[in-house]
Amino acid sequence: MQTRTLGTGGPQVTPLALGCAGMSDRTAPADEADAIATIHAALAAGVTLLDTADFYGMGHNEDLIRRALHDRDREKVLLSVKFGGLRSPDGAFVGIEGRPAHVKNALAYSLRRLGTDHVDIYRPSRLAPDTPIEDTIGAISELVQAGYVRHIGLSEVGPETIRRAHAVHPICDVQIEYSLFSRGPEINGIVDTCRELGIGVTAYGVLAHGLLTGTYRQSAGGDPRAHWLPRFHPDNLAANLTLVDRLRPLADAHGISVAQLATAWVIAQSRERGTIVAVLGARRPHRVDEALAAVDVTLTDADLGAIDEAIPADAVAGTRYAAPLMALLDSERGPKSPAST
Repeated sequence: MQTRTLGTGGPQVTPLALGCAGMSDRTAPADEADAIATIHAALAAGVTLLDTADFYGMGHNEDLIRRALHDRDREKVLLSVKFGGLRSPDGAFVGIEGRPAHVKNALAYSLRRLGTDHVDIYRPSRLAPDTPIEDTIGAISELVQAGYVRHIGLSEVGPETIRRAHAVHPICDVQIEYSLFSRGPEINGIVDTCRELGIGVTAYGVLAHGLLTGTYRQSAGGDPRAHWLPRFHPDNLAANLTLVDRLRPLADAHGISVAQLATAWVIAQSRERGTIVAVLGARRPHRVDEALAAVDVTLTDADLGAIDEAIPADAVAGTRYAAPLMALLDSERGPKSPAST
């Protein structure tokens, strides 16, 4: 696959990255043999960037990646690691931490679990409410100087926070949910800010938690995710699946699936919006093969216009998370006006 630079001075990456969160999900963990085979399939296909976090499975995901990479050339793999999500023994999230001491302590444990002497991109998973972003990024910058971290990233933050962080140390990329069903990064000015500053975007949730696979069907019993993902609520789901159906003839015209079309749309945004990498969440090798086909899809301007017409940015029913979770996202606060800064 062709590579692109992730941010000014950042690493060379392929248009597709592998998100490993689902391999350690506490409610339905993947078969470990399948998970490791999936990582190997992605690397064999040329994917270079693996995304993880120290709180995915409370360390399980990092251990899994270490086992998958034990016989691989470490310098050919880019590890992107998030930190700051605090969890209780029952797996519940109980807060966000960004103090400098925590930053360094968290990395020490991640390096041990991953079996490596450095991570390629290190990022806070969310904006910590009680710690200035300058303090958090300053601590990571010290780790860069010490050689434990190669590049610094951000996750789910808005334009003002991006600028403040970038002023402390160059930011490689911002990880954000971005898909045909989640156009907030365009509306809130996040994508434009990243392009202006030479920062890449790693887009997760490109298939909208399964809605954009083209195979999801509404069940009579309802989806248990509906209480924290409003787009799966019965009041919204039928309308959203109708939007997905609008993509089918466009996908058929290219001989690809709806999922591949949705992934190709995200990758195509790099033409005008700077470097954007689609993060694939996969737990089995064949999912990697399916997603890779999207990399080779060329969407014309006419194709992109037809997709936008099929799914306008404001057409999706329901917010991407329930209100209490949305309130925690700095990325959802939008750009501030000059009068409010």
